[in-house]
Amino acid sequence: MDMESGTSTTATAAATTTKKKYPGIQDGTWFAQFRYGSNPWMARYVYGLIFLITNFLAWAVRDYGKGAMKEIGRLKGCKVGVDCLGTEGVLRVSMGCFMFFFAMFLSTFGTSKVHDRRDTWHSGWWSAKASMFVVFMILPFLLPTSIVEMYGEIAHFGAGIFLLIQLVSVISFIFWINDWCQSEKYAERCRVHVMLTATSAYIVSIVGIIMMYIWYAPETSCLLNIFYITWTLVLLQLMTSVSLQPRINAGFLTPGLMGLYIVFLCWCAIRSEPPGTKCNRKAEASPRTDWLTIISFVVALLTIVIATFSTGVDSQCFQFWKREKQSDDEVPYGYGFFHFVFATGAMYFAMLLIGWNTHHAMKKWTIDVGWTSTWVRVVNEWLAACVYIWMLVAPVILKSRQAGEFP
Repeated sequence: MDMESGTSTTATAAATTTKKKYPGIQDGTWFAQFRYGSNPWMARYVYGLIFLITNFLAWAVRDYGKGAMKEIGRLKGCKVGVDCLGTEGVLRVSMGCFMFFFAMFLSTFGTSKVHDRRDTWHSGWWSAKASMFVVFMILPFLLPTSIVEMYGEIAHFGAGIFLLIQLVSVISFIFWINDWCQSEKYAERCRVHVMLTATSAYIVSIVGIIMMYIWYAPETSCLLNIFYITWTLVLLQLMTSVSLQPRINAGFLTPGLMGLYIVFLCWCAIRSEPPGTKCNRKAEASPRTDWLTIISFVVALLTIVIATFSTGVDSQCFQFWKREKQSDDEVPYGYGFFHFVFATGAMYFAMLLIGWNTHHAMKKWTIDVGWTSTWVRVVNEWLAACVYIWMLVAPVILKSRQAGEFP
């Protein structure tokens, strides 16, 4: 459930002021606007395309890199091409992508005004950035294996940061929907829609839990899967109970949507279990690759890109205070945060393609498979529930402390 939370909260308002901030942008096709080189809303799509191409390049190196072994073997950091294929090849591509976006992060961090030259650097200078990207993609293939392996260990941490940022972004989006529906302007109009949405969310969540019991816990010996699914049901009940507490009174919409999210994470966790186990019949090993597997893989890669893209423009969910109004000369979104998310996203897609294990050989057309992947998803689900409950309880605790109810 990777939601485009950033664009829904900021894009609409920003679209009305883009022409004022960037007078060079004229009406016309997106390509005509992009040629001006000063439209940050167009620039983000270019960065997203670069990230997508890098994802597919990492996959190609992993699954079909043997055909280029002779050419790759000439590179200094590759021993007859072996060190630049498979898992290590993915890490090298990921490292190049990370260096590019981290360099962009360092060069755009703190940009707040459209008159800042760094604003033009973020939205233009594409020839220079294309050259920089190519250099950064080639450089990791010249490095020794020890440095690449060190990067692989660091990438575990960076991917975890990405998951945490994405988690907070999704939860903030859910709260934003609830606040929007409860506002004075839309409360009366949204009452029925909120009730139907919340009811549907709970129904889908319960049905999803039942189906996971049927598919992934067919026998009583599948204790681990039974634990995952049952604990997800407990978390759903816990989030609902906390949300309905009189002092919190958050309603049914937010816990219903969060229920969908954690059920989805639980399903992803179980789906990541290695194939061939008796408790995971949906992931049984197959000697051939069918069209459904290929489509699922492509959709998974596109989902990574969309999740990174949508999270990158949602820097407002990490602000510790709300700003009433954005002045006309401020940038439409945080450039530094945007590139930082893409930098950690580069580490994240590497972990998915190697199953979070630098010594793990992945089957063709597979992604995020292995016990390490399973536990990462499970912990992410539990953390999501904890963050959601804390975001409900924290305002009440802080308010009580200010009122002197707690020492």
